[in-house]
Amino acid sequence: MIHLVLGGARSGKTGYAINAAKACSENGYQCVYIATAQALDDEMDDRITRHKADREADSLDWITVEIRLNLVETLSEYAREDRVLLVDCLTLWLTNHLMLEDSPTVFTDCDRKWNDEKKALLSALTELPGEIYLVSNEVGCGIVPLGEINRRFVDEAGWLHQDIAAIADTVTKVTAGLPMRLKG
Repeated sequence: MIHLVLGGARSGKTGYAINAAKACSENGYQCVYIATAQALDDEMDDRITRHKADREADSLDWITVEIRLNLVETLSEYAREDRVLLVDCLTLWLTNHLMLEDSPTVFTDCDRKWNDEKKALLSALTELPGEIYLVSNEVGCGIVPLGEINRRFVDEAGWLHQDIAAIADTVTKVTAGLPMRLKG
């Protein structure tokens, strides 16, 4: 089953998905955390460290996989009927695809590559066994951002969310720690 979990920054979306994974583990599922963040600065390194510590404090024995780009391959490798995969998060994965490797602020001319990657993800999701929780930042609720880079990111994230929501079994939006079921 595919579960899309959306929310703003510090909305509680990751906590919601982790709790859902814990519930699956009570039914015998093994939990796999797929992290897409890169520590490009000290603050992000602190966030990553905090997330790791939170998982280590759980009673679950998480398998943690850190990736930057290869989400489809990683999902295919780890998906099994007796596993729950938690991807945190899609918007960081999107950013990794849209940005130059040597510059964290400049988008590349990667329309074809990104569209191929997104298409591969959507196709794979419908074929994979087990439970899959996809956590992502809802960034399209505000004003249209200034600058081409920011608008491109918001547009691509919105289209990605729409495409995944169309195939997802459940879609949940988390605000102030409160989950609101949108689908399923």
